[in-house]
Amino acid sequence: MNWDIIEGNWKQFEGHVKEKWGMLTDDSLATIAGKRDQLAGQIQQAYGITKDQAEVQVKAFEEMPKDYQQKSAA
Repeated sequence: MNWDIIEGNWKQFEGHVKEKWGMLTDDSLATIAGKRDQLAGQIQQAYGITKDQAEVQVKAFEEMPKDYQQKSAA
């Protein structure tokens, strides 16, 4: 998935991000505002993992199935 799609539709994707990374607060989601590097940083901080581990998780999120993405952006 193109990250621009997520960034442009951040409000629709916030719920999916919160579902996947439940330790992220609403304030964290507002700070992230669809920025990929911010998401990775907040995941790293909230879960106490390395930058590389956070990047792997964000990459997996980017590779969601197309039908899931379309439902989210609709």
